[in-house]
Amino acid sequence: MSNQHNVPRKLWDHPDPKSTAMWRLMQNANEKRGMNMQIVDTSAPMDSIPHWFQGTYLNFAENILYSASPSDPSVRTTKHKEDSKIALTEIREGNTEVRHLTWGDLRRRVAVLANALRARGVKKGDRVAVVASTSFDTFIVFMAIVSLGGLFSSSSTDMGTKGILERLIQIKPVYVFFDDWTVYSGKTIDLRPKIKEIVEGMKDVYEFKGVVTQPRFLGKPADLDGLTRTITLDGFLKAAHGNEELKFERVAFRDPFVIVYSSGTTGVPKCICHSTGGVLVSVTKEGRLHGEMGPDNVMLQYTTTGWIMYMVSVQCCLFGSRSILYDGSPFQPSPETFLSILQEQKVTDFGSSPRFLHELQKREIVPRNLFDLSALRSVSTTGMVLSESQFEWFYDTGFPSSVHLRNISGGTDLAGCFGIGNPLEPVYVGGCQGSCLGTKLEVYDSLIESGPGHAVPHGEPGELVATASFPNQPVFFWGDETGERYQNAYYTRFPRVWTHGDFIQIHPTTGQILFLGRADGVLNPSGVRFGSADIYSVIETYFPEIADSICVGQRRPQDDDESVMLFLKMHAGHEFTESLVEKVKRKISEERSRRHVPRYVFQTWDIPSTVNLKKVELPVKQIVSGKKIKPSGTLANPESLKYYEQFAMVEDVLEKMRKKKAQGRSKL
Repeated sequence: MSNQHNVPRKLWDHPDPKSTAMWRLMQNANEKRGMNMQIVDTSAPMDSIPHWFQGTYLNFAENILYSASPSDPSVRTTKHKEDSKIALTEIREGNTEVRHLTWGDLRRRVAVLANALRARGVKKGDRVAVVASTSFDTFIVFMAIVSLGGLFSSSSTDMGTKGILERLIQIKPVYVFFDDWTVYSGKTIDLRPKIKEIVEGMKDVYEFKGVVTQPRFLGKPADLDGLTRTITLDGFLKAAHGNEELKFERVAFRDPFVIVYSSGTTGVPKCICHSTGGVLVSVTKEGRLHGEMGPDNVMLQYTTTGWIMYMVSVQCCLFGSRSILYDGSPFQPSPETFLSILQEQKVTDFGSSPRFLHELQKREIVPRNLFDLSALRSVSTTGMVLSESQFEWFYDTGFPSSVHLRNISGGTDLAGCFGIGNPLEPVYVGGCQGSCLGTKLEVYDSLIESGPGHAVPHGEPGELVATASFPNQPVFFWGDETGERYQNAYYTRFPRVWTHGDFIQIHPTTGQILFLGRADGVLNPSGVRFGSADIYSVIETYFPEIADSICVGQRRPQDDDESVMLFLKMHAGHEFTESLVEKVKRKISEERSRRHVPRYVFQTWDIPSTVNLKKVELPVKQIVSGKKIKPSGTLANPESLKYYEQFAMVEDVLEKMRKKKAQGRSKL
């Protein structure tokens, strides 16, 4: 937003705000104000990770699997009237195969797997991991292990062996459920060689019992000849002897049920443990109040199992909603094929990303002209900043004007949102509509290096912080016995204040939260601080010939100031030229300011990203600043980092370019 003090264009309003659950909650809370409902010790500092709802026992899987069932456990059988309602739909890449699973069948399959796990000695506190797609089988493993009071962990099949083992060796799972094949972008990949490598890599983990393969081709399991400590899912289930009785281990509100991971782009990922009750409270708040989810909703969240957004595919079932699990690329054979699901399945809520919307815009694909989107109520995006031009394209061109565009941000660390949509407020161009209910979000002065923080006024950029405890605060990191890694991750910068690592500002009039980039990637030339998103939005809006870009700050030990480096990846058929560089610099100056103009602009052929296609700036920033780093296996293309090493001596690069240019002139 070039001038954050101007009121941006309003794009959407809820047609009847007073009909929403959030409005009703607000009225009820106002009527009951003054009631003594102490659910947490508010005097406890948040870095002590206060206990919420002490004395409450519950089970995550029980809440998910019986959301559409009678509330009295004594009448919870697999024979009640909701059995025939569809809970899950699984769709293969290219819409080549569509399957449905009813609530009744889902519960029966979870029961059989849970009883097989129990028969094989799996108990409360044990970890079970999957390396798998977003399939029925993966969903069932999730529900089965947490029904026993265990902890679930997931990784996507496209993650490298090194990245998977960095996770598994830390959490020491008793079993790993593994897809035997995978299909992505038209390619069929045999995963058995990777399974063999994982088994070998886990040989020194005492707790590990073996791999269970999940069949990905019409229920036909792959041959396991040559694989040790590996069994098919059918073989594993025989231990249950067909027992379909579904029992739940009630755990404390604070007990963990899932382990998720930091990106680990420059080291071993942190194993973040989230509490059963904390996530359930957060999901109910975000889904029911912010998202208006209910039994008639149909959710399609495009995600891999290795991303925190996989949780959305599971959690939406808490409201009796139907979840569509899509396995494969949304571009195979075309984006239109993927988008046709919205019409065919009458999707009400579509979870996407700025990158996907950008591709639609670039390819001039107009969903509202191609499909019947009358059922669609909301589209959510996350993973990176949604540019202002994408907001306007969404409403002016791409989707029906009645659809609620929810740009959200939060993520892995809290299994929830800081910035989120809100049915009571308008959608304006840019950012997130506002903060999440029950989260005390503030903006602190980012120039304070340590010590007590200081809040800045709305309209000024700074660090995203939370200054009071929230229920979905992670309870610990697995293997972090002293708690030192946890404290260093969130509480070192500002004592007793959660520092999230995002650089943001709050619009002084609309209350929008504008995400300007990661705080560790904040650009600071000559003391002028701004986010890389300011640069990306200009490039995405005005330069269709540029496929992607990455913008980082360089400050080496010998440098008195930081220099901004911009790397451009060109689309095939388009050249990187001096003329283009000048146009890019001029447009950044016009749209932002002269101080935003990068000192250096170079071409690149690959931009490092995670397996979830989120580009990562920090490794590049460290490399060009002269640091040696060891990238983790969570990078999809770690080899791309090698190219950036030369720019640690940028003067040498410029001299080589000058000589090459001079030689070219002499030949003329």
